[in-house]
Amino acid sequence: MKTLFVAPTGDIQSLSSISLALVDALNAAGIKVGFVRPIGEDNNRSEKLYRELFNDETPLPILEGAVNQAIRSNQYDELLEDIVGRVAEAGKNHDVVVVEGLTYNNSRPYTHDLNADIARTLCAGVVFAGNSLANTPEEVAAHFDLNAYIYSESHIWLAGYIINHVKDPSAIAKTITYCQTDFCKSLEVLGIIPENKALTDDLEAIRFITQHLDIQSLLKQLKEPSANRMPPSAFRYKLIKSAQAADRRIVLPEGEEPRTLRAATICAERGIARCVLLGDKAKIKTIAKDNNIIIPDHGIEILDPKDIAEQYVAGFVERRAHRGATEETAREALKDSVVVGTMMLAVGDVDGLVSGAVHTTADTIRPAFQLIGTDKNSKLVSSIFFMLMKDQVHVYGDCAVNPTPTPEQLADIAIQSAESAKIFGIEPRVAMLSYSTGTSGAGEEVEKVAKATEIAKEKAPELLIDGPLQFDAASVLSVGKQKAPNSKVAGRATVFIFPDLNTGNITYKAVQRSANVVCIGPMLQGLAKPVNDLSRGALVDDIVYTIAITALQGS
Repeated sequence: MKTLFVAPTGDIQSLSSISLALVDALNAAGIKVGFVRPIGEDNNRSEKLYRELFNDETPLPILEGAVNQAIRSNQYDELLEDIVGRVAEAGKNHDVVVVEGLTYNNSRPYTHDLNADIARTLCAGVVFAGNSLANTPEEVAAHFDLNAYIYSESHIWLAGYIINHVKDPSAIAKTITYCQTDFCKSLEVLGIIPENKALTDDLEAIRFITQHLDIQSLLKQLKEPSANRMPPSAFRYKLIKSAQAADRRIVLPEGEEPRTLRAATICAERGIARCVLLGDKAKIKTIAKDNNIIIPDHGIEILDPKDIAEQYVAGFVERRAHRGATEETAREALKDSVVVGTMMLAVGDVDGLVSGAVHTTADTIRPAFQLIGTDKNSKLVSSIFFMLMKDQVHVYGDCAVNPTPTPEQLADIAIQSAESAKIFGIEPRVAMLSYSTGTSGAGEEVEKVAKATEIAKEKAPELLIDGPLQFDAASVLSVGKQKAPNSKVAGRATVFIFPDLNTGNITYKAVQRSANVVCIGPMLQGLAKPVNDLSRGALVDDIVYTIAITALQGS
């Protein structure tokens, strides 16, 4: 499904008529088109007209009061996720969705930024809508040029422009001339709509605008393959939806920890996972009361690890017999709630485990190594982080587990990370990172990355992978074209493989803190069953998304 975002510019009038005329024209061209105005009032004009014209339903809008509250409450990302959901709903059984933007007024100064963020999040083609009735040709062109600059910063597709209420032929010619400058010069003219005072109602206006649209260039662009990007809000939305569909049971050994308890309630309320909290029941209820957490009646189980540990003694001994485990040592180990949770996962009583809000990484991972081990296709366990950059989610690996991987291990990390990216809807284009691009530098570390790249290509010949690449050559298109002009990965990488733990851990934290990037992980890969670690500084949202990732791994 593709999306077109109708972006109002200047003192726009009749935005709904322009949006629905675009739907009408695309329908006439044989395209199945849905429509949504994601922000507005109940039973708004656009919604009514769409239903009347096309005998189709459109999702209800988010009310402006809710938008204002989300922005004031620092829930902007959640607002964008909500919009993604409504557009996805509108896109069911349609090839294209036309999304109507929000017009500007003094009560919502955030309009321009929000419109641009919506278009970026949806990877939408932008159709600018202008009004020549209230603006001179110079002003119309200036509004287009300014907006084209704003939207081009988000690396999105500028599909063209439509100007309504043009009063005379000379104004048409002037407007087109003025629009051939700066950022507007490459924009396609999709429609110049003359002023028509004889129109009596909205339906007549829509039909009239449709007659004056020329969408041939737009149809051609819609047939082109779209860039496969995964913006952060779209990633989070798809992650939550996929976890809801998976319906997995996830054990949380730190059930007495307030952030974990709150995250579990959120997961239950949203249907993300069925969480099993390990801890003293009375203590958990007290902690919930002290932190104003309401534990729902469904979707959460509370188990005291002391009450269930005995049933896992035999399984523990069986798995650690080669290390001399006895029932006595098993009972001692099972005093640790993480070990109990790991045994629950090992025997199939739960589908995944999330820990680390109060335990160290070693405390979380060591029992998984000992009691679960690697899957049949993996020789090692590695980790990735999902880095939620402004326009695209990137995958960084390995930043948490393997200190000095060999070329063979580095190749396995690359293949594991690419497979994980696929699971979460990210098209893997893998960059094997180094301080050198191609043969521009020499040294043992460069040779290791080059060898790892060759091994990975042999093991996974279908995988888009290249290296050695410097970080800028991997991530910046202009640099990639200059330094590695024949590479299909350079400048377009989505999966970044670091040569060692030192480099990877420093880089992910530098990006996270310096660029204020949301970072989800580490997600462990290569284990026979899903176990994931948390940062001890994890926020409630971090825990929720880690639970969702674990649920999806277990599906």
